[in-house]
Amino acid sequence: MAYNDLREFIAKLKQTGDLIEINEEVDWNLEAGAIMRRAYEKWQPAQLFNKVKDYKKGFRLLGGPLATFRRLAVGMDMDPESSYTDMLNEFDKRSRNPIKPMVVSDGPCKENIFKGKKVDLLKLPVPIIHGGDGGRFIGTWNIGICKDLDSDWVNWGTYRLMVHDQASTGAFVLPQQHIGMIYRKYEEKNLPMPYAVAIGLDPMMNFIATTGVPYGSNEVDIVGGMRNEPVKLVKCETLDLHVPATAEIVLEGEILPHLRKDEGPFGEYPGYQLSGTVARPVFKVKCMTYRNNPILTAACIGVPPDDYHIAGNLGQASYFKNALLNEGIPVTGIFFPPQSAMHLCIVAVKTTHANMATKVANIIWGTKNGFVCPRVVVVDEDVDPTDLDQVLHAFATKCHPVKGTTVIDNSGLSPLTGFLWPGDRELGLGANVVYDCKWPKQWKKEDVPTRSSFNDTYPEDIKKRVLDKWKKYGFK
Repeated sequence: MAYNDLREFIAKLKQTGDLIEINEEVDWNLEAGAIMRRAYEKWQPAQLFNKVKDYKKGFRLLGGPLATFRRLAVGMDMDPESSYTDMLNEFDKRSRNPIKPMVVSDGPCKENIFKGKKVDLLKLPVPIIHGGDGGRFIGTWNIGICKDLDSDWVNWGTYRLMVHDQASTGAFVLPQQHIGMIYRKYEEKNLPMPYAVAIGLDPMMNFIATTGVPYGSNEVDIVGGMRNEPVKLVKCETLDLHVPATAEIVLEGEILPHLRKDEGPFGEYPGYQLSGTVARPVFKVKCMTYRNNPILTAACIGVPPDDYHIAGNLGQASYFKNALLNEGIPVTGIFFPPQSAMHLCIVAVKTTHANMATKVANIIWGTKNGFVCPRVVVVDEDVDPTDLDQVLHAFATKCHPVKGTTVIDNSGLSPLTGFLWPGDRELGLGANVVYDCKWPKQWKKEDVPTRSSFNDTYPEDIKKRVLDKWKKYGFK
């Protein structure tokens, strides 16, 4: 069953024990962010702050809505105990059946409308999230909506927004991102880019906005597939764009051409404040609408895990898996360990020819999203990539320190990659590495050692007997 809005999702999280309501007054200046960060690092439930300092009752803040795989499973309307692989398979199935949105005449997002000089972003409980942040960030768990200048493509993506004043924010626009590709077309023609931001949404909207949807694909259609029903959209008050009708908050305006203002720093997904203070484009807000008693969603991005490492994880894994399958690679499993901050992808394959690991890595790096993943580990099909005990064993015992390691120098990487040297960070210039943790295809059968494990060294009847009696032995 699809959630009609964020509030239905919150009710479900309460039911499953995956949300804590905090009724103590919490300061928007760092205290809420500190609570979020501590909760992330201890894998605790989402946090609904019901009383935010300086704000009247009803103006709430929600931290960490999708920061565990349990919460993502709940968002997908699956069993909270679903495995990563089951969730990945379900994501693949639903995303192959996109459903076009439905335009409606009105929606709860328009219960309160402020235009022009009445716009004041700080009417909302916008937090300072990390110590050292450049300001208050209203956009950390949101979707930005913009339309391609030359086609009907409408992009939904998650792009941060730092408040400059009551009616403008910074816009974190990277040229490698879809928003950067679209914005460049407007700026080259000296045109402002119409832009809408929706905050407080059905979890599938945020989920898909973090994934690697191919260039030119409409994320809203894929959200419809994930929900098994169309997304209801309503037209903006001042723009020829449509936004989710049940959003908690909507900002409408323009990202102006050739105008830059200092933005940042901000704690980012690699776990560090890497982007510094940089002159970035400006989003001028002309209209702000919100529901009665609005809920501002926030993500305290940083050291894993957080919402990006979980929600972005599954979509990224699917994106790379399908890219590999499209090239004929027999993938048996794929996983981004959340602790790797998306810098490490583990791929299990059936080995069909020599040097297969390098081909796997080159396909991944050749995709649009490959620039965020500098390390690829390739393992045999009998290794479960989601079991880090198995992966570490394969890495330590199968990967030859020289022959099993291939480094590709002068590779284009995200400027947010932690290990880049300062000068290289400005250029996004680094290196990629692939670790071949498979037995070499050219080895003879007798050259391959037999793994001494439960699955590999005991007859089937003995294994069955042990498993059938496991609880009788006293094990859980």
